[in-house]
This record gives sequence, structure tokens and C-alpha cells, in this order.
Amino acid sequence: MLESPLETPAEAWVTIVWDDPVNLMDYVTHVFCEYFGYPKPKSEELMLKVHTEGRAVVSAGNREAMERDVLAMQNYTLWATMEQQ
Repeated sequence: MLESPLETPAEAWVTIVWDDPVNLMDYVTHVFCEYFGYPKPKSEELMLKVHTEGRAVVSAGNREAMERDVLAMQNYTLWATMEQQ
């Protein structure tokens, strides 16, 4: 059952990066380091999750912040979406 906007916390959105046949694993790691400022081990862990599980949640926050993150990932040519948690 979906909660109404009044019951849903503002921070209940996530950005998801999806596996694709185009981008190399090193490039995806680089993007996570550069854009999010994650340390290389965390970026590699997220990249491997994308690669092995098909997707990874790479950030969480309010809707506007996740819209920015999705757009940024798409500008890096990564497949990204957002969803409410």
C-alpha cells in the first residue's frame, strides 16, 4: 500500500544505476568517485553490484536531490532512474 505524501518522509527517494552493455566497469567506478565523491572501494562495491545484480542504489535523499543525481548519471551516459522508498 502506498503512503500519502503527508505520511512519506521527504528523504524517501533513491537513485538507481542500472547495468548496461555500453559502459566499462572502470568508467562506472570513476563516475561514482567523481560525482558522488565516494572513495574508490565504495565506488567499486557499487559498480560490482550494478554489474552482478543488474542495479544498485547509489544515493538517497529528497526528490529534488535524486532528480539531480539521475540527470547527472544520465549526463555521464549511465542508465539511471529514481524511485520512492
